[in-house]
Order: sequence, then C-alpha cells, then structure tokens
Amino acid sequence: MKKTQLVTVWFLPLIVIGGLFYPVLGYLVLAMIGFFLTLSFFKNRYWCWNLCPRGAFLDIALSKISRNKPVPRIFLKQYFRWSVFILFMGFLVFRIVRAGGEPVLIGSVFVGTCLLTTIIAIFLGVITKHRAWCMICPMGTLQEKIGKIKKQDGKKEL
Repeated sequence: MKKTQLVTVWFLPLIVIGGLFYPVLGYLVLAMIGFFLTLSFFKNRYWCWNLCPRGAFLDIALSKISRNKPVPRIFLKQYFRWSVFILFMGFLVFRIVRAGGEPVLIGSVFVGTCLLTTIIAIFLGVITKHRAWCMICPMGTLQEKIGKIKKQDGKKEL
C-alpha cells in the first residue's frame, strides 16, 4: 500500500455511495479520466498503480480476502482486453446519449458505471487475485496504449 492510496481510496465510496444520492459526483469520474489520460502520455499506467481509487481499495481491503488464484489467461490477451474496452465504451456512450444531455442523468451514468465496474472488480478480486480487474480495466488498457506512444527514430510506435 502506498501513501497516495490512503488519500485516493476515499474517492471510491464518495462516488459509488455518495453518487447514488448526489449523481453529479459522477463528474469526478470524468475529471479523473481527463487527468489520467493526460498523465499516461508521460507515465504510462502510473495512475493505475499509485492513484486509482478502485486500485487503492483493491490493495487495501480486497487483498485481505482474495483467494490469490491466477487470473484467467484470456485476461492477458490483447484482443480480449480491447474487446472489453469496446464493449465498455459502447455501453457508456449509449447510456450518455440516452441521458439526453441532462447533466444529472449524465452524472448518474458515470456513478452507475463506476459502481458496476467496482462490483465486477470485487467479484474477480475475491475469486482470483485482488487486482484481477486491473488486467482488463478499459481505462488501464487505454492508458497503456497511450503510454506506449513514443518518438523513436522520428517514428511513432503504436
């Protein structure tokens, strides 16, 4: 556990519990996305392992009850991780469009998505390793891709 995690872990209950009563808290998710995507250009998945509120929760709490079994091999496959990303983003965009531009409803989309992915993370973390979700997290997959974009011999490596 890192000191930064002791601070950031509190954002998770703030969003997933507080957001149920005050959906505008979902915009904190959007702010975090903006921050970590920018950070990933410089530090790859630094957010994931040091600042992510869900990752902090998984390290602090779930690690104590995890069965610590190997994650399914498919979680390591790029095609699976990108499939999860596409499915996740499609679902997110669909729900945002259905919100019809209503700010409170859009906030609730982010709260609901955070809650759903946290439930999935807890389930996977209990039956396998506590950070199993992190292997397939759509935002982690995107950060990793952005972090690998580097200038090398005048070319961009994708």
